[in-house]
Amino acid sequence: MTKQPPKRIAAIVTEYRHNSHADVIVGRLVESHTLDGKGEFPNLKLVSLYTDQVPSNDTSRELMRQNGVPIFTNIADTLTLGTDRLAVDGILLVAEHGNYPKNETGNVIWPKRRMFEAVAKVFRDSNASVPVFCDKHLADNWRDAKWLYNTAHELKSPLMAGSSLPTLWRSPPEDVQRGAKLTQMVAISYHTLDAYGFHALEMVQCLAERRADGETGVRQVRCLSGDAVWEALDDGTIDEGLLQAAVVPLESSPVKRGNRSLMELAKEPTAMIVDYRDGFRASVVTLNGAVNEWSVAWHEDGKTKATMFWTQEARPFMHFTYLVKGTEQMFNTGKPSWPAERTLYTSAILDAALISLKRGGAAVSTPYLDIPYYSNWDWQQPPPPPAGRPIHEK
Repeated sequence: MTKQPPKRIAAIVTEYRHNSHADVIVGRLVESHTLDGKGEFPNLKLVSLYTDQVPSNDTSRELMRQNGVPIFTNIADTLTLGTDRLAVDGILLVAEHGNYPKNETGNVIWPKRRMFEAVAKVFRDSNASVPVFCDKHLADNWRDAKWLYNTAHELKSPLMAGSSLPTLWRSPPEDVQRGAKLTQMVAISYHTLDAYGFHALEMVQCLAERRADGETGVRQVRCLSGDAVWEALDDGTIDEGLLQAAVVPLESSPVKRGNRSLMELAKEPTAMIVDYRDGFRASVVTLNGAVNEWSVAWHEDGKTKATMFWTQEARPFMHFTYLVKGTEQMFNTGKPSWPAERTLYTSAILDAALISLKRGGAAVSTPYLDIPYYSNWDWQQPPPPPAGRPIHEK
């Protein structure tokens, strides 16, 4: 079969520096999946770049000069290649890293809406649209996330978004059986809520959306902190057995290296508790000091399953390969590889959780997440990464 010509891709990023999201996502189009020019290249051609900020350690100018990729000073020219019409086949929007303010709940206000407004104007002026991938969440708040989602739909632009976590390695390689009955799920996370808590929510949602009847909506979100987390475990609000089950597949977290308990190690825990409309509950427990990996455990048809989501925490960060492969599939087929609704949910849940945290753990009602969807996306275990440790198989 003849390989089809590569799709022409425009990249819109906040900043481009070594090991930034722009580098490890967009960089794969010009430096291969191993980021050294020696690996497999996606069948995509980077034809233009826009950087919203240019830090002193910017790497895009020299790299794009070497690869003959023009850098434009505005988004319209990036998409039209300096003409008056849309001239690309797809868009990578990577708004992560850079110097931007925070909103009142502490979430960074990445300029995703501003950037997509510029994209939408080109689409309207050209009476045409192309697929767009938005890295991580759709926006730092529900209103803007829903606006971006609605606008893409209005302009018939295939939309994908989200984290690399759903696509990467799992150890052991467990998944929710499609159509399974789920009651509770507990995930373990670390770092900050706005950055890594989002990844954990994507990990949860890519599993939860497979349950019986698909995704039916979220009723409310709470975010507890400090002693309230341990109290929620004591009174059964969070299933302690599932939390302990989620610890088992972890490999190098501090809790696995000594005899001290989670409570002793995690001095400032938080817990995002998500109550779904069908009675399912998911909790994301952030345990800085006790863990430095992601994992999740759940009850499925009366059984307990648990897995760690493994990331390659060193260059070339091969987990981003499978995120980029998902975008490549969309750019070549015109159909999202996984549902944008997944990230519409995780964006909204994170926003509600941060509001709850600011309100001392009070429940935040989410009637706007009455958006049922069904995902036919299936996870597959990637091959072991180059120079990486072997991934556990059943």
